[in-house]
Amino acid sequence: MSRKKLAVLILCLASAVLLGLSGVVVAGDISAGAKAVASGVAAGGSQGSLVNINTAGVDELMTLKGVGAKIAQRIVEYREANGPFMSVEDLKNVKGIGEKTLAKNLDRLTVGEDVKTGK
Repeated sequence: MSRKKLAVLILCLASAVLLGLSGVVVAGDISAGAKAVASGVAAGGSQGSLVNINTAGVDELMTLKGVGAKIAQRIVEYREANGPFMSVEDLKNVKGIGEKTLAKNLDRLTVGEDVKTGK
């Protein structure tokens, strides 16, 4: 075998080994990331968990899309001044919450069972 062919063969083998090793690392990272997301959701993390607008504090409200510290504080202040929200639509009464923000978060919002049943 010529030196040139041997060099090409060694280079190909080295590339294959490096590519194989990098695939193992990437698969490990993806698996660890998936576990972290799953445990965050199971533990009541911000991804996909319901937010009760009648009991949530500023930090929890800030997990909603389009809601920063100021709007979260307004929600809490509105609730303290006016009593519990009777429906998630009532959030539109808070300055800074409009149709778009409500629509982005509708699947994550709740007012809780006590308000719905009147208990």
